[in-house]
Amino acid sequence: MAATQRIAAVVAVAAVGAASLAGCGSGSTGAKEGAPGPQKAQSAPKSAVRLIGDGSTAFTGAQPHLPRPERLKPGQKPPQFVVFSWDGAGEDSQKLFSHFRQVAKDNNATMTYFLSGVYLLPEEKRDQYRPPQHSPGRSDIGFNDREGIAETVKQLRLAWLEGNEVGTHFNGHFCGAGGGVGEWSVEEWKDEISQAKRFVKSWKTNTGMSKAAPLPFDYDKELIGARTPCLEGQKNFTKAARELGFRYDTSGVNDQIWPGKKEGLWDLSMQLVPFPGHSYEQLTMDYNFMVNQSGTTTQGDPGKYEFWGDQMRDGLLQGFRRAYDGNRAPLIIGNHFESWNGGTYMRAVQEVVEEVCTKSDVRCVSFRQLADWLDAQDPKALAKLKSLKVGQAPKQGWESFLSARPAPAPKGAPGAPAVKR
Repeated sequence: MAATQRIAAVVAVAAVGAASLAGCGSGSTGAKEGAPGPQKAQSAPKSAVRLIGDGSTAFTGAQPHLPRPERLKPGQKPPQFVVFSWDGAGEDSQKLFSHFRQVAKDNNATMTYFLSGVYLLPEEKRDQYRPPQHSPGRSDIGFNDREGIAETVKQLRLAWLEGNEVGTHFNGHFCGAGGGVGEWSVEEWKDEISQAKRFVKSWKTNTGMSKAAPLPFDYDKELIGARTPCLEGQKNFTKAARELGFRYDTSGVNDQIWPGKKEGLWDLSMQLVPFPGHSYEQLTMDYNFMVNQSGTTTQGDPGKYEFWGDQMRDGLLQGFRRAYDGNRAPLIIGNHFESWNGGTYMRAVQEVVEEVCTKSDVRCVSFRQLADWLDAQDPKALAKLKSLKVGQAPKQGWESFLSARPAPAPKGAPGAPAVKR
Protein backbone atom coordinates (compact mmCIF):
# COMPACT_ATOMS: atom_id res chain seq x y z
CA MET A 1 0.00 0.00 0.00
CA ALA A 2 1.35 3.44 -0.88
CA ALA A 3 2.19 5.80 1.98
CA THR A 4 -0.63 8.17 1.07
CA GLN A 5 -3.14 5.30 1.01
CA ARG A 6 -1.90 4.00 4.36
CA ILE A 7 -2.36 7.45 5.92
CA ALA A 8 -5.82 7.87 4.43
CA ALA A 9 -6.86 4.47 5.76
CA VAL A 10 -5.64 5.33 9.26
CA VAL A 11 -7.67 8.54 9.28
CA ALA A 12 -10.79 6.79 7.99
CA VAL A 13 -10.52 4.08 10.63
CA ALA A 14 -10.02 6.68 13.36
CA ALA A 15 -13.09 8.58 12.18
CA VAL A 16 -15.19 5.41 12.23
CA GLY A 17 -14.10 4.72 15.80
CA ALA A 18 -14.93 8.23 16.87
CA ALA A 19 -18.43 8.00 15.42
CA SER A 20 -19.33 5.50 18.12
CA LEU A 21 -18.11 7.64 21.01
CA ALA A 22 -20.45 9.59 23.28
CA GLY A 23 -18.59 12.88 23.61
CA CYS A 24 -21.07 15.41 22.32
CA GLY A 25 -21.42 18.58 24.36
CA SER A 26 -25.18 18.27 24.30
CA GLY A 27 -25.24 14.78 25.73
CA SER A 28 -25.95 11.48 24.06
CA THR A 29 -29.59 10.92 25.00
CA GLY A 30 -31.27 13.00 22.30
CA ALA A 31 -31.71 16.61 21.26
CA LYS A 32 -33.24 19.15 23.60
CA GLU A 33 -35.04 22.25 22.43
CA GLY A 34 -33.03 25.44 22.15
CA ALA A 35 -29.68 23.72 22.63
CA PRO A 36 -27.22 22.03 20.33
CA GLY A 37 -28.56 18.55 19.78
CA PRO A 38 -26.34 15.65 18.78
CA GLN A 39 -26.29 14.79 15.14
CA LYS A 40 -25.69 11.29 13.93
CA ALA A 41 -21.97 11.45 13.38
CA GLN A 42 -20.84 9.96 10.10
CA SER A 43 -17.25 9.19 9.32
CA ALA A 44 -15.90 10.49 6.05
CA PRO A 45 -15.68 7.93 3.26
CA LYS A 46 -12.14 7.02 2.31
CA SER A 47 -12.47 8.93 -0.95
CA ALA A 48 -13.17 12.12 1.04
CA VAL A 49 -9.87 11.98 2.94
CA ARG A 50 -7.59 14.53 1.31
CA LEU A 51 -4.11 15.20 2.61
CA ILE A 52 -3.10 18.83 2.85
CA GLY A 53 0.45 19.99 2.14
CA ASP A 54 2.96 17.51 3.52
CA GLY A 55 0.19 15.42 5.09
CA SER A 56 0.43 16.94 8.56
CA THR A 57 -3.26 17.78 8.28
CA ALA A 58 -6.07 16.43 6.14
CA PHE A 59 -9.62 17.09 5.12
CA THR A 60 -11.74 14.18 6.39
CA GLY A 61 -15.25 15.55 6.07
CA ALA A 62 -17.54 17.08 8.66
CA GLN A 63 -16.39 16.90 12.27
CA PRO A 64 -18.03 14.02 14.15
CA HIS A 65 -20.17 14.82 17.18
CA LEU A 66 -20.55 18.49 16.28
CA PRO A 67 -24.12 19.34 17.36
CA ARG A 68 -26.51 21.30 15.22
CA PRO A 69 -27.47 24.63 16.83
CA GLU A 70 -31.16 25.36 17.27
CA ARG A 71 -32.90 28.68 17.74
CA LEU A 72 -34.77 29.22 20.98
CA LYS A 73 -38.49 28.96 20.58
CA PRO A 74 -40.61 31.88 21.86
CA GLY A 75 -40.87 31.67 25.64
CA GLN A 76 -38.24 28.94 25.95
CA LYS A 77 -35.76 29.05 28.78
CA PRO A 78 -32.17 29.02 27.47
CA PRO A 79 -29.91 26.13 28.41
CA GLN A 80 -27.01 26.76 30.74
CA PHE A 81 -23.81 26.69 28.70
CA VAL A 82 -20.44 26.00 30.33
CA VAL A 83 -17.16 26.16 28.40
CA PHE A 84 -14.03 24.47 29.76
CA SER A 85 -10.91 25.52 27.87
CA TRP A 86 -7.20 24.80 28.12
CA ASP A 87 -4.27 27.11 27.32
CA GLY A 88 -1.21 25.50 25.73
CA ALA A 89 -2.85 22.08 25.30
CA GLY A 90 0.14 19.76 24.97
CA GLU A 91 0.55 16.19 26.20
CA ASP A 92 3.57 15.62 28.43
CA SER A 93 4.55 13.13 31.13
CA GLN A 94 1.68 14.30 33.34
CA LYS A 95 -0.82 12.97 30.75
CA LEU A 96 -3.34 15.68 31.66
CA PHE A 97 -4.54 16.19 28.09
CA SER A 98 -5.52 12.53 27.73
CA HIS A 99 -6.95 12.52 31.26
CA PHE A 100 -9.32 15.42 30.65
CA ARG A 101 -10.33 14.05 27.26
CA GLN A 102 -11.62 11.05 29.19
CA VAL A 103 -13.22 13.24 31.85
CA ALA A 104 -15.09 15.08 29.10
CA LYS A 105 -16.27 11.84 27.46
CA ASP A 106 -17.46 10.46 30.80
CA ASN A 107 -19.54 13.56 31.52
CA ASN A 108 -21.22 14.44 28.20
CA ALA A 109 -18.85 17.35 27.63
CA THR A 110 -16.77 18.77 24.86
CA MET A 111 -14.02 21.33 25.40
CA THR A 112 -11.70 23.75 23.60
CA TYR A 113 -7.96 23.10 23.47
CA PHE A 114 -5.83 26.16 22.67
CA LEU A 115 -2.71 24.69 21.09
CA SER A 116 0.61 26.52 21.32
CA GLY A 117 2.17 26.19 17.86
CA VAL A 118 5.70 25.70 19.21
CA TYR A 119 4.52 22.51 20.90
CA LEU A 120 4.61 20.99 17.40
CA LEU A 121 8.07 22.40 16.59
CA PRO A 122 11.10 20.35 17.68
CA GLU A 123 13.85 22.05 19.63
CA GLU A 124 16.41 21.55 16.86
CA LYS A 125 14.15 23.47 14.45
CA ARG A 126 13.52 26.34 16.85
CA ASP A 127 15.06 28.94 14.52
CA GLN A 128 12.09 28.47 12.20
CA TYR A 129 10.09 30.50 14.72
CA ARG A 130 10.65 34.21 14.21
CA PRO A 131 8.62 35.89 16.95
CA PRO A 132 7.63 39.54 16.60
CA GLN A 133 10.06 41.85 18.42
CA HIS A 134 12.33 38.94 19.43
CA SER A 135 15.25 37.09 17.94
CA PRO A 136 14.65 33.87 15.94
CA GLY A 137 14.28 30.75 18.06
CA ARG A 138 13.14 32.58 21.19
CA SER A 139 10.18 31.23 23.18
CA ASP A 140 9.20 31.79 26.80
CA ILE A 141 7.60 28.32 26.94
CA GLY A 142 10.31 26.42 25.08
CA PHE A 143 9.73 23.95 22.26
CA ASN A 144 9.17 20.18 22.12
CA ASP A 145 10.83 16.90 21.15
CA ARG A 146 9.68 14.19 18.75
CA GLU A 147 8.07 12.08 21.48
CA GLY A 148 6.19 15.06 22.91
CA ILE A 149 5.03 16.12 19.46
CA ALA A 150 3.82 12.60 18.64
CA GLU A 151 1.88 12.39 21.91
CA THR A 152 0.38 15.87 21.46
CA VAL A 153 -0.68 15.13 17.88
CA LYS A 154 -2.33 11.91 19.05
CA GLN A 155 -4.38 13.78 21.65
CA LEU A 156 -5.33 16.54 19.23
CA ARG A 157 -6.45 13.97 16.67
CA LEU A 158 -8.61 12.07 19.15
CA ALA A 159 -9.98 15.24 20.72
CA TRP A 160 -11.19 16.58 17.38
CA LEU A 161 -12.75 13.26 16.40
CA GLU A 162 -14.66 13.34 19.70
CA GLY A 163 -16.18 16.75 18.88
CA ASN A 164 -13.74 19.00 20.74
CA GLU A 165 -12.29 22.19 19.27
CA VAL A 166 -8.65 23.03 18.52
CA GLY A 167 -7.95 26.75 18.85
CA THR A 168 -4.63 28.54 19.30
CA HIS A 169 -2.60 30.00 22.13
CA PHE A 170 -0.13 31.27 19.52
CA ASN A 171 3.57 30.47 19.99
CA GLY A 172 6.18 31.98 22.29
CA HIS A 173 3.89 33.25 25.07
CA PHE A 174 5.58 36.62 25.52
CA CYS A 175 4.08 38.80 28.27
CA GLY A 176 4.80 42.17 29.80
CA ALA A 177 7.13 44.94 28.63
CA GLY A 178 10.00 44.46 26.21
CA GLY A 179 8.29 42.79 23.31
CA GLY A 180 5.30 41.19 25.00
CA VAL A 181 2.13 40.56 23.00
CA GLY A 182 0.55 43.69 24.47
CA GLU A 183 3.00 45.73 22.39
CA TRP A 184 2.43 43.95 19.09
CA SER A 185 0.92 45.66 16.06
CA VAL A 186 -1.94 44.25 14.00
CA GLU A 187 0.55 43.10 11.35
CA GLU A 188 2.74 41.43 13.96
CA TRP A 189 -0.28 39.55 15.26
CA LYS A 190 -1.05 38.38 11.73
CA ASP A 191 2.50 37.11 11.41
CA GLU A 192 2.29 35.27 14.74
CA ILE A 193 -0.98 33.63 13.72
CA SER A 194 0.47 32.63 10.36
CA GLN A 195 3.40 30.96 12.09
CA ALA A 196 1.13 29.16 14.57
CA LYS A 197 -0.79 27.71 11.63
CA ARG A 198 2.39 26.80 9.76
CA PHE A 199 3.82 24.76 12.64
CA VAL A 200 0.58 22.76 12.82
CA LYS A 201 0.54 22.24 9.06
CA SER A 202 4.18 21.12 8.83
CA TRP A 203 4.88 19.02 11.93
CA LYS A 204 5.60 15.95 9.78
CA THR A 205 8.29 17.73 7.77
CA ASN A 206 9.81 19.22 10.90
CA THR A 207 9.92 15.90 12.78
CA GLY A 208 10.53 13.49 9.91
CA MET A 209 7.50 11.41 10.98
CA SER A 210 6.21 11.11 7.42
CA LYS A 211 4.31 7.86 7.99
CA ALA A 212 2.32 9.08 10.99
CA ALA A 213 -1.40 9.70 10.67
CA PRO A 214 -2.33 13.34 9.99
CA LEU A 215 -4.44 15.63 12.07
CA PRO A 216 -7.91 15.03 10.60
CA PHE A 217 -8.83 18.66 9.94
CA ASP A 218 -7.92 21.64 7.79
CA TYR A 219 -6.43 24.02 10.36
CA ASP A 220 -7.12 27.06 8.20
CA LYS A 221 -10.82 26.27 8.61
CA GLU A 222 -10.70 24.75 12.07
CA LEU A 223 -9.03 27.78 13.67
CA ILE A 224 -11.74 30.31 14.54
CA GLY A 225 -10.73 31.60 17.98
CA ALA A 226 -8.00 32.09 20.55
CA ARG A 227 -6.90 33.31 23.94
CA THR A 228 -3.90 35.63 24.07
CA PRO A 229 -0.97 35.01 26.46
CA CYS A 230 -1.55 36.60 29.87
CA LEU A 231 -4.76 38.12 28.41
CA GLU A 232 -2.64 40.87 26.86
CA GLY A 233 -2.78 42.47 23.42
CA GLN A 234 -6.49 41.95 22.89
CA LYS A 235 -7.09 45.23 21.06
CA ASN A 236 -4.73 44.64 18.15
CA PHE A 237 -5.22 40.88 18.17
CA THR A 238 -8.97 41.19 17.61
CA LYS A 239 -8.39 43.56 14.71
CA ALA A 240 -6.07 41.03 13.11
CA ALA A 241 -8.37 38.13 13.94
CA ARG A 242 -11.38 39.79 12.37
CA GLU A 243 -9.48 40.30 9.12
CA LEU A 244 -8.39 36.64 9.19
CA GLY A 245 -11.92 35.32 9.62
CA PHE A 246 -11.89 34.39 13.31
CA ARG A 247 -15.30 34.21 14.98
CA TYR A 248 -14.56 34.71 18.69
CA ASP A 249 -11.99 35.87 21.22
CA THR A 250 -11.65 34.86 24.88
CA SER A 251 -8.81 37.13 26.01
CA GLY A 252 -10.58 39.57 28.31
CA VAL A 253 -12.42 39.73 31.62
CA ASN A 254 -16.20 39.87 31.76
CA ASP A 255 -18.96 39.76 34.33
CA GLN A 256 -21.41 36.89 34.19
CA ILE A 257 -23.71 38.39 31.57
CA TRP A 258 -24.65 37.27 28.08
CA PRO A 259 -21.91 37.95 25.52
CA GLY A 260 -21.93 40.45 22.70
CA LYS A 261 -19.56 41.21 19.86
CA LYS A 262 -16.39 43.33 19.72
CA GLU A 263 -14.58 44.03 16.46
CA GLY A 264 -17.06 41.67 14.83
CA LEU A 265 -16.03 38.75 17.09
CA TRP A 266 -18.03 37.14 19.85
CA ASP A 267 -16.44 38.29 23.12
CA LEU A 268 -16.37 35.01 25.06
CA SER A 269 -13.92 36.13 27.71
CA MET A 270 -13.57 34.51 31.09
CA GLN A 271 -15.60 35.91 33.96
CA LEU A 272 -15.52 37.05 37.55
CA VAL A 273 -17.10 34.66 40.04
CA PRO A 274 -17.31 34.61 43.86
CA PHE A 275 -14.03 33.91 45.69
CA PRO A 276 -15.01 32.05 48.88
CA GLY A 277 -13.69 33.78 51.97
CA HIS A 278 -13.03 37.07 50.19
CA SER A 279 -15.03 40.23 49.50
CA TYR A 280 -13.80 40.45 45.92
CA GLU A 281 -14.43 38.18 42.95
CA GLN A 282 -11.98 36.01 41.08
CA LEU A 283 -11.34 35.27 37.41
CA THR A 284 -12.42 31.82 36.25
CA MET A 285 -8.88 30.55 35.63
CA ASP A 286 -6.65 28.24 37.65
CA TYR A 287 -3.63 30.56 37.35
CA ASN A 288 -5.49 33.47 38.91
CA PHE A 289 -6.69 31.39 41.83
CA MET A 290 -3.11 30.22 42.36
CA VAL A 291 -1.64 33.74 42.31
CA ASN A 292 -4.18 34.88 44.88
CA GLN A 293 -3.41 31.88 47.09
CA SER A 294 0.32 31.17 46.86
CA GLY A 295 1.58 34.15 44.89
CA THR A 296 4.15 33.45 42.21
CA THR A 297 5.16 30.21 43.98
CA THR A 298 3.66 27.38 41.96
CA GLN A 299 4.20 24.88 44.78
CA GLY A 300 3.21 26.60 48.00
CA ASP A 301 2.37 25.22 51.44
CA PRO A 302 1.30 21.55 50.97
CA GLY A 303 -0.90 21.88 54.02
CA LYS A 304 -3.10 24.29 52.10
CA TYR A 305 -3.39 22.38 48.81
CA GLU A 306 -6.74 20.80 49.61
CA PHE A 307 -8.19 24.05 50.90
CA TRP A 308 -7.00 25.99 47.86
CA GLY A 309 -8.50 23.45 45.47
CA ASP A 310 -11.79 23.45 47.34
CA GLN A 311 -11.79 27.24 47.23
CA MET A 312 -11.48 27.24 43.44
CA ARG A 313 -14.07 24.48 43.02
CA ASP A 314 -16.57 26.20 45.28
CA GLY A 315 -16.01 29.58 43.61
CA LEU A 316 -16.69 28.10 40.17
CA LEU A 317 -19.75 26.26 41.46
CA GLN A 318 -21.09 29.43 43.08
CA GLY A 319 -20.64 31.21 39.77
CA PHE A 320 -22.38 28.35 38.00
CA ARG A 321 -25.31 28.40 40.40
CA ARG A 322 -25.61 32.19 40.11
CA ALA A 323 -26.01 31.88 36.34
CA TYR A 324 -28.07 28.68 36.39
CA ASP A 325 -30.65 30.14 38.78
CA GLY A 326 -30.32 33.63 37.33
CA ASN A 327 -29.72 34.98 33.84
CA ARG A 328 -28.39 31.72 32.36
CA ALA A 329 -25.31 33.52 30.97
CA PRO A 330 -22.72 31.05 29.63
CA LEU A 331 -19.99 30.29 32.17
CA ILE A 332 -16.50 30.51 30.65
CA ILE A 333 -13.64 28.71 32.43
CA GLY A 334 -9.95 28.66 31.49
CA ASN A 335 -7.18 26.34 32.70
CA HIS A 336 -3.69 24.98 32.07
CA PHE A 337 -2.39 21.41 32.01
CA GLU A 338 -0.24 22.09 35.08
CA SER A 339 0.18 20.50 38.52
CA TRP A 340 0.41 23.78 40.40
CA ASN A 341 0.09 23.41 44.16
CA GLY A 342 0.16 19.65 43.98
CA GLY A 343 -2.39 19.41 41.17
CA THR A 344 -5.19 20.75 43.36
CA TYR A 345 -6.66 22.90 40.58
CA MET A 346 -6.89 19.94 38.21
CA ARG A 347 -8.82 18.09 40.89
CA ALA A 348 -11.09 21.11 41.35
CA VAL A 349 -11.82 21.43 37.63
CA GLN A 350 -12.65 17.75 37.34
CA GLU A 351 -15.06 17.96 40.26
CA VAL A 352 -16.81 20.92 38.63
CA VAL A 353 -17.13 19.03 35.34
CA GLU A 354 -18.61 16.05 37.14
CA GLU A 355 -21.00 18.23 39.12
CA VAL A 356 -22.44 20.39 36.33
CA CYS A 357 -22.05 18.69 32.95
CA THR A 358 -24.39 15.80 33.69
CA LYS A 359 -27.41 18.02 34.42
CA SER A 360 -30.14 17.70 31.80
CA ASP A 361 -30.39 21.41 30.98
CA VAL A 362 -26.64 22.12 31.06
CA ARG A 363 -24.51 22.05 27.92
CA CYS A 364 -20.75 21.73 28.42
CA VAL A 365 -19.57 22.80 25.00
CA SER A 366 -16.61 24.16 23.07
CA PHE A 367 -16.33 27.81 22.09
CA ARG A 368 -17.13 26.83 18.51
CA GLN A 369 -20.38 25.23 19.59
CA LEU A 370 -21.31 28.24 21.73
CA ALA A 371 -20.55 30.64 18.85
CA ASP A 372 -22.65 28.47 16.52
CA TRP A 373 -25.57 28.62 18.96
CA LEU A 374 -25.28 32.40 19.42
CA ASP A 375 -25.20 32.90 15.65
CA ALA A 376 -28.38 30.85 15.31
CA GLN A 377 -30.42 32.99 17.73
CA ASP A 378 -32.85 35.80 17.04
CA PRO A 379 -30.86 39.03 17.64
CA LYS A 380 -33.85 40.47 19.51
CA ALA A 381 -33.86 37.51 21.90
CA LEU A 382 -30.11 37.87 22.47
CA ALA A 383 -30.58 41.58 23.20
CA LYS A 384 -33.15 40.68 25.85
CA LEU A 385 -30.81 38.14 27.39
CA LYS A 386 -27.99 40.66 27.43
CA SER A 387 -30.20 43.12 29.35
CA LEU A 388 -30.22 40.79 32.36
CA LYS A 389 -27.69 41.66 35.06
CA VAL A 390 -25.40 39.24 36.89
CA GLY A 391 -27.51 36.60 38.60
CA GLN A 392 -30.77 38.27 37.51
CA ALA A 393 -33.58 35.97 36.43
CA PRO A 394 -36.55 37.52 34.59
CA LYS A 395 -39.05 38.76 37.17
CA GLN A 396 -41.98 37.71 34.99
CA GLY A 397 -40.47 34.30 34.25
CA TRP A 398 -38.73 33.00 31.16
CA GLU A 399 -41.92 32.19 29.25
CA SER A 400 -43.05 35.78 29.29
CA PHE A 401 -39.57 37.30 29.03
CA LEU A 402 -38.72 35.53 25.78
CA SER A 403 -42.24 35.23 24.43
CA ALA A 404 -43.26 36.76 21.12
CA ARG A 405 -46.16 38.33 23.00
CA PRO A 406 -46.30 39.12 26.71
CA ALA A 407 -48.04 36.59 28.87
CA PRO A 408 -51.33 37.74 30.44
CA ALA A 409 -50.86 39.66 33.65
CA PRO A 410 -51.83 37.72 36.80
CA LYS A 411 -55.16 38.51 38.46
CA GLY A 412 -55.08 41.62 40.61
CA ALA A 413 -52.03 43.07 38.82
CA PRO A 414 -52.19 46.24 36.66
CA GLY A 415 -53.59 45.28 33.27
CA ALA A 416 -55.26 42.13 34.51
CA PRO A 417 -58.96 41.44 33.97
CA ALA A 418 -61.21 43.07 36.51
CA VAL A 419 -62.01 40.95 39.52
CA LYS A 420 -65.71 40.24 39.86
CA ARG A 421 -67.15 40.87 43.32
